[in-house]
Amino acid sequence: MSGSESSAPDAAPEALSFTVHGMPSAALGVDRRRVVSGRLRMLLVLLACAAPVLASYFTYYVIRPEGRSNYATLISPSRTLPPSLSLRTLEGSAVDPASLRGQWLLVTVGDAACDAACERRIYAQRQLREMLGRERDRVDRVWLVTGEASPSSALLSAANATGELTVLRADRAALAAWLAPAEGRQLEEHLYVVDPMGEWMMRAPADLDPARFKRDLDRLLRASSSWDQAGR
Repeated sequence: MSGSESSAPDAAPEALSFTVHGMPSAALGVDRRRVVSGRLRMLLVLLACAAPVLASYFTYYVIRPEGRSNYATLISPSRTLPPSLSLRTLEGSAVDPASLRGQWLLVTVGDAACDAACERRIYAQRQLREMLGRERDRVDRVWLVTGEASPSSALLSAANATGELTVLRADRAALAAWLAPAEGRQLEEHLYVVDPMGEWMMRAPADLDPARFKRDLDRLLRASSSWDQAGR
């Protein structure tokens, strides 16, 4: 018969089959391990870079030879130079606080009128830097001037006689949020030491003895010689 090779009309339809594919868990696991491994390598690189700095501070702050005492006051924890601190040149141009990083800083704060005590501190800054000898190029002097008046040209000329003094205007209240005097003293009575990373970490006594303070500066510079070089 002509229809003898046709399928029976009441034949059951062919069952559909589905294939379920597993999630690529193995591939995801490999990717996750790569991410973790990459992060660990990055942390190791950062630690390797920071190790000399940490070691020098550990040596200075923790491993202290018996009988040694600091003349200046160590600030612990140190205080970071605020990136929001408004600094200006005497002419009024804005200065990025980050531009001060990269050198040790001897900082003084004072009104532009600069009385006799202020002049002594500025002279002490100059004297201390010169006393450091071949290490002096690792140290910059900074005068943060409060108020809108300008220092006298004679004072600036004398202050710059043995190397440039960086003179910048700053708001006193903003400075007081970063630097702090000893109890019973004023902000303007001290010299402050800021490290090349922008951390205020030492304060000289108000009644400064430059020779004794220099010994503390010498120890700081020796302890940091493995990671700090002159110039920004």
